[in-house]
Amino acid sequence: MGANSSSISELPENEYLQKLSGSEPISENDPFWNQLLSFSFTTPTNSADLKLLEEATISVCKSLVEKNPRTGNLGSLIKVFLSRTKELKISAECQNHLFIWQAHNALFIICCLLKVFISRMSEEELQLHFTYEEKAGPSSYGAECEDLIEELLCCLIQLIVEIPLLYPCQHTDSNWWKWLCSWYRGRYSGGVTSALGYAVRDITYSISLEAVTTLIVFLSCQLFHKEILRESIIHRYLMHGRCLPYTSRLVKTLLYNFIRQERSPPPGAHVFQQQTDGGGLLYGIASGVATGLWTVFTLGGVGSKASAQLEQCSPLASQSLLLLLVLANLTDAPDTPNPYRQAIMSFKNTQDNTAFSSSNPHAFQINFNSLYTALCEQQKSDQATLLLYMLLHQNSNVRTYVLARTDIENLVLPILEILYHVEERNSHHVYMALIILLILTEDDGFNRSIHEVILKNITWYAERVLTEISLGSLLILVVIRTIQYNMTRTRDKYLHTNCLAALANMSAQFRSLHQYAAQRIISLFSLLSKKHNKVLEQATQSLRGSLGSNDSPLPDYHFWEMSDCLHFSETKLGQAQDLNVIEEVIRMMLEIINSCLTNSLHHNPNLVYALLYKRDLFEQFRTHPSFQDIMQNIDLVISFFSSRLEQAGAELSVERVLEIIKQGAVALPKDRLRKFPELKFKYVEEEQPEEFFIPYVWSLVYNSAVALYWNPRDIQLFTMDSG
Repeated sequence: MGANSSSISELPENEYLQKLSGSEPISENDPFWNQLLSFSFTTPTNSADLKLLEEATISVCKSLVEKNPRTGNLGSLIKVFLSRTKELKISAECQNHLFIWQAHNALFIICCLLKVFISRMSEEELQLHFTYEEKAGPSSYGAECEDLIEELLCCLIQLIVEIPLLYPCQHTDSNWWKWLCSWYRGRYSGGVTSALGYAVRDITYSISLEAVTTLIVFLSCQLFHKEILRESIIHRYLMHGRCLPYTSRLVKTLLYNFIRQERSPPPGAHVFQQQTDGGGLLYGIASGVATGLWTVFTLGGVGSKASAQLEQCSPLASQSLLLLLVLANLTDAPDTPNPYRQAIMSFKNTQDNTAFSSSNPHAFQINFNSLYTALCEQQKSDQATLLLYMLLHQNSNVRTYVLARTDIENLVLPILEILYHVEERNSHHVYMALIILLILTEDDGFNRSIHEVILKNITWYAERVLTEISLGSLLILVVIRTIQYNMTRTRDKYLHTNCLAALANMSAQFRSLHQYAAQRIISLFSLLSKKHNKVLEQATQSLRGSLGSNDSPLPDYHFWEMSDCLHFSETKLGQAQDLNVIEEVIRMMLEIINSCLTNSLHHNPNLVYALLYKRDLFEQFRTHPSFQDIMQNIDLVISFFSSRLEQAGAELSVERVLEIIKQGAVALPKDRLRKFPELKFKYVEEEQPEEFFIPYVWSLVYNSAVALYWNPRDIQLFTMDSG
């Protein structure tokens, strides 16, 4: 094989990699770089492939880590990459494959090396590897290379925002294209334009993906720290200096990458098969450079079929979204708020003609209709749900637009499906979906409109066949199911609180509740009532045992003295705390029922029917000190309609009962119902949200990034089951 390597196992012995990681400095002008970068391969598309590659080349990387402070070869490679990218945009537009190909290959090697460097050293040590200055000879870094990190970061951002994704149809009229097609006619059995066009598109797609991936790798130092990084060299470069003016363009490009969901070209489309007369395909045309590192290096096999998963996803869209989430969650600098978060908070619709605020230089415009469509279609992924949360919570323009949509069900249904399949989702994804609902239910217009949207045949709802139901009733069913799941499995108070807050926000606008939704509201109350009685009985028995008496009467639980509680063990105190939590939930459920009865009783005969059917449930709470006030209205409604049903006689059909309820709703004297403050809950982030979001975002990167692999033993930021 000579200089070439056609299998992973041969890479450690490859003479070019050995020279790169050797003891001799290599000038950036050395012909060696043309040879090193003259390889073609199918870019790894998953972490398993990259793990194989990393394990095969780890000895090379370790050697470079050890010797680079004396050779500066990493810096030379970066300077070669920077020189190749200076004319990259023009090369892409003219379909000059040579510069694009070499730039991509250089960047791929840089990314692989950086990942190893960053995982093994501090940012300060990494910076030293970028500031090598040759002591002798005409070529040295000098003052301009003191900021080689900044130059590389700025170059990566420029690649992302400026290099187009080319298509076969874009340049078919150019003389260059016609000449190349003519020159190669006969070498392809199929369409020349199609074959070469896909090759060009693939290499520009790949270099864009590689640039996004390298930026993620640059920021991955956070993975190797338990604490949140608040002072970071890389963060400082991205938030100041030469990178800062690109903030809005970078955020906009990453968003559009997510919106467009461009599929990855077929595997091997950009691989240039070596010809029998030697040299790479376009290298042979351009300069006749010697064969490089690999002739064809593949991990999945050149021309092999793409997996169904790869055909259905967009690596560039997925990676761009992850980078966007990482940038948006960088901590603020001491003197500067995060500009990427500012851009996300302030961008507007392309149809919005109002002037931008002078206080935010990072604002821009984007097509909200396209963004909305992409958000609706991509909610199965954690990262898309997290993006939706960020936009609704932080960007008032997006929130206003979403709430004004007449097809809101396209967004809400995927969120409900996440909650419905709670047992299959990680807790963070469930939290984000639930908080999105909470944010939406803060708007009264949303709460009214969801009851006007009628859905048919919800196939993923398995408990009961729902041939026709309003979006509002379905939302209630799913949230109640989430509460019940939480009660029996996770017992997470935070989850309970947000579920109940969403129901409370909706309660005053409940309209035409489906009979099954009404039943589930009362069934949840029944479940809570039984749980309350059970815990109360356990707490009472525990107190009797602590006092050494099973016969003497005890005061009501709510009037126990502190001296009584001193007899409690830690377990018994836990029972008392459980009882308090259950009573808080019961109180909230009573307030939700009361809110519906006082504001929209005449719109909800099914809820009144369910309430009357289970009227005995509420008896025990009439005199309970925690519920007496709220029970007055519920008791009044139960008494009023019970009396009318008794007057109508026995053996009434369901239809007749509902008719009596509808008639009675008009006759009920509303002034006898006590007024309570409106139930309104607003989502507010914790004081230090980064403590939650930064580990969450990086767990998504770790688990979902395309062709990125980190050794799990090296990860410090989160445990392996936190994703």
